Amino acid sequence: MGLDDAWDRLPTATEGAVILLDTNAVIWLLQRHRRAARLQDRARLQMSPATLLELQLLLEAGKLRLHGERTTASIATDPRCVLDEPPAGPWFEQATEVSWTRDPFDRLLIAHARVRGWKLATGDSMLLERLRPSECLAL
Repeated sequence: MGLDDAWDRLPTATEGAVILLDTNAVIWLLQRHRRAARLQDRARLQMSPATLLELQLLLEAGKLRLHGERTTASIATDPRCVLDEPPAGPWFEQATEVSWTRDPFDRLLIAHARVRGWKLATGDSMLLERLRPSECLAL
């Protein structure tokens, strides 16, 4: 079985434990990067609306390019993950408690995962150092 076959076998959003993807995890998943391989056969993968906004800002700043006809709207409907929309009140209240980072997207993603009780899949070393092992999945 080739690498593409393995990627095509990624679980649907109705199988396994629930994992929230941080922005770099979404990018790696889309690019079929080796760092996203831990996500294969592992979990129901969820994406935050905060990730879509961060991706759009990266595109506008020229720090990210998408292949072909991809847009943030098409990423939101990618079959490998589901866009989750937590209630804004508890989500933003939880974000105010993540005072150790000044990155608003990190705050929102951590808060999203905490409100839902999910692990956050990330390769960000600062997040991995600050989050409890029960709160994250290192990529």
